Amino acid sequence: MKKIELGWNSYFEEQLNTLDIGNKSIGRVACVQKSAYLIYGEDEELWGKISGALMHHAELKSDFPVVGDWVIYSYQPGDESAMIHIVLERRNKIVRKEAGSRFSKTDSFQSEQIMAANLDTVFIVCGLDRDFNVRRIERYLTLVYNSDAMPVIVLTKADICPDVEVKRFEVESVAMGVPIHAINALDAEDTVQLKRYILSGYTVALLGSSGVGKSTIINALLGAKRQKVRSVSQKVKKGTHTTTTRELISLEDGGLIIDTPGMRELLLTVDQTAMETSFEDIYSVAQQCRFTDCSHTVEPDCAVLDAIRNGELDENRLHSFYKLQKEIVYVSERQEKSSRTIEKEKWKKIRIIQRQMKKK
Repeated sequence: MKKIELGWNSYFEEQLNTLDIGNKSIGRVACVQKSAYLIYGEDEELWGKISGALMHHAELKSDFPVVGDWVIYSYQPGDESAMIHIVLERRNKIVRKEAGSRFSKTDSFQSEQIMAANLDTVFIVCGLDRDFNVRRIERYLTLVYNSDAMPVIVLTKADICPDVEVKRFEVESVAMGVPIHAINALDAEDTVQLKRYILSGYTVALLGSSGVGKSTIINALLGAKRQKVRSVSQKVKKGTHTTTTRELISLEDGGLIIDTPGMRELLLTVDQTAMETSFEDIYSVAQQCRFTDCSHTVEPDCAVLDAIRNGELDENRLHSFYKLQKEIVYVSERQEKSSRTIEKEKWKKIRIIQRQMKKK
């Protein structure tokens, strides 16, 4: 497969022009299994590992390759695996805090998890059954806006939902201008409408909780049962977790798609710009508040609170806005503290080396 079909573009070409890679090759990471990396090259697919130099210079977990990354690697016939030397700078990435890290006592950036890199579009997949949750869709939207990829909302299980249009309207109220598709993932004609976003050389990732039908969508797009799927639990009427790893999959008609494991916990690490995009309606109304630093809680002449009372804004959406704002502040404080810790550790190592040199 040619590089351009794997998603190569001028952004990566410009980086390559600054490097002297000699006889090394260029490939894209398709799957990560612990310390092994499946690489798609132009003429080969092979497993690789990180070189000693890359391992030595890596300061953070995010410095290692993730699914969707472009890497420079070398391989000689007879070698057990390829050797990854360089990870090219990512055009974008989907980042969250690792599940279980909310109350972690460590102050390290290691709890930051890159789910996929170098994306064009992200399908936010939500079931029209008990999984349906507008507040969760808001969180996913904020996550995608932070990556600069284009969000598309896919509402699955439309065949068993008696009020599809009502729920579509609820989603439209929090996802202004975002394409929304209500489908039955088991119906090939329904999933065809999603192919317009997966052009040759384009990369699409699927995000959503367990059992919403991400693997079923991929199977329909592939025309084959490559991804394992499981039926909805009759006990709790929820889908069960199927995908356990992220994988870059090439479609026969062109384009690439990344399946991701379902997320039971979604902790955000986003910037203010992503929040302003996701909650554009609240920020627009907030410009009319008397105070520029209005918290929209108790201040007089608060346009946001007035809009809530008048029914122009949804009170639940405002509560969601508060919650995400607090989470951003929390993550920002932890990251600032982590940066100071990393800098302190760096100078500690330098002082140790200086003392060793004096002794010699």
